[in-house]
Amino acid sequence: MCKLEAMNYEYLASEILRQLRGRRSQVAWSKRLGFRSNVAGAWENGRAWPTAAEFLRAAERSGRRMLVVMESFYGGKPKWLSLHDPASREGVAALLDDLRGKTPLVAVSRAASKSRFSVARWLSGDTEPRLPDFLRIVEATSLRMLDFVACFTDPDALPSATRAWRDLQAARRSARELPWSHAVLRIIETEDYRALQKHVPGAIAERLGISLDKERRCLELLEDTGQIKRQRGRFRIGRVLTVDTRDSRDQVRATRAWWAGLAVDRMRAGADGSFSYNLFSVSRADYQRIEALHRAHFREIRSIVAASTPMECVGLISMALLPFG
Repeated sequence: MCKLEAMNYEYLASEILRQLRGRRSQVAWSKRLGFRSNVAGAWENGRAWPTAAEFLRAAERSGRRMLVVMESFYGGKPKWLSLHDPASREGVAALLDDLRGKTPLVAVSRAASKSRFSVARWLSGDTEPRLPDFLRIVEATSLRMLDFVACFTDPDALPSATRAWRDLQAARRSARELPWSHAVLRIIETEDYRALQKHVPGAIAERLGISLDKERRCLELLEDTGQIKRQRGRFRIGRVLTVDTRDSRDQVRATRAWWAGLAVDRMRAGADGSFSYNLFSVSRADYQRIEALHRAHFREIRSIVAASTPMECVGLISMALLPFG
């Protein structure tokens, strides 16, 4: 997902609310939402904001089905969705707490630029975030805020999100068309590469164990998509992106299979790394617990990666959990 530190979440919230209203007048839309005053006008002008639950209920009134939205965002049905209405205070808290996983509260509050006190109350359900802060927390906990927005409206139609969305789509295409480009990008982020006086052809290839031609093709693709740019003899990061390729099930299967296959190839070749397996039999309830831990573990790793400095090494995690029968 794009790292969106520069995003104006207030502008973005207004634009999303306008898209939900569609061609209806603000007064008619306000009445449809159950308000006597022109609350839609106040929301869109930034004089007031809906809570997260009010926003989700408004989305339902505009024709979006929240169960479908959440399953689309997750790529499946999260456990909390069977317990809470997503368009309720409890549902909002469950969503945010689930996205947070085991990420420390201080890390979430720092990423969202909000106080720990406020974030703690939102995660517990004691209070609700207003829409701009809701979007901030979704980004801070998942790095997938634009994908979340895309479940409600086309981000390309939102002026505040257009550039970031197009950058993200371009980065996703490069990660799928030439998966090694993602690893090359990670090398360019490292302190070792940034310390070079000039780019040395083949140095990245040697570190990753790929051909010089593949290194060249990756660099060309990354430069064409604006993710890197050449300055003073070496490459620099053009636009900071954390790319999540889960927007298409077929494509994500192919991407996951490619990286899993690479891990297998390196294991067979005797490469350094941690390779393990555990074949087990458990109750269905405990399998579900293990599955939840598996997902939480991956989210926690993502949050560590997102906050890590300095960039000194590049790693690959290929995780698999599957039932037989």
